[in-house]
Amino acid sequence: MEEPAGAPDSEKYRKFKKVEGDSYQKVNQFLRKHTYVTAREWAIGRLCADFKTSGGSEMTYIGEHLPELVPFMKETYSPQAVNQARSAFKKKVKKAGATFFYGALCGFFTAEELDDILFESSEVARFLLEVEGTALEIDTEIDVEDQIANVMRKVAEAAARIRKDKPADNGGEPGE
Repeated sequence: MEEPAGAPDSEKYRKFKKVEGDSYQKVNQFLRKHTYVTAREWAIGRLCADFKTSGGSEMTYIGEHLPELVPFMKETYSPQAVNQARSAFKKKVKKAGATFFYGALCGFFTAEELDDILFESSEVARFLLEVEGTALEIDTEIDVEDQIANVMRKVAEAAARIRKDKPADNGGEPGE
């Protein structure tokens, strides 16, 4: 298949160089320890973002060139398998986000604990970007972290106000 217009050339696309000699299993173990996504979902999620076209991601191209694009992937994938992995990646990110925000909004975490969670999360995210070969300018990285920290402080403050203003529990079942 021909390369999609505007997409990186698979010969020049050199992400994931830092895991060149690693097995799928080793990459998968690391990701399972630090995230909810598998190595397959991570790699394909990244490729779908990088090979995005005006009509969406180029599933056929990604699937056919997977072993050339990602060193720890050894087999080609059908467009359906690429789409399924992309979909699984999106669902897991959304679910993790919902879980995080629920913990923040219900008051399970203090503002300081939220800052700690965000710091740890940003460390893992930066490491994954580094492994992919994606570099962020330090000023951009600091700016993004500051913005996220400010938003999370506001979330914690708003959640505290909501809990404070909430009417007393009537002792009944939810929805009563």
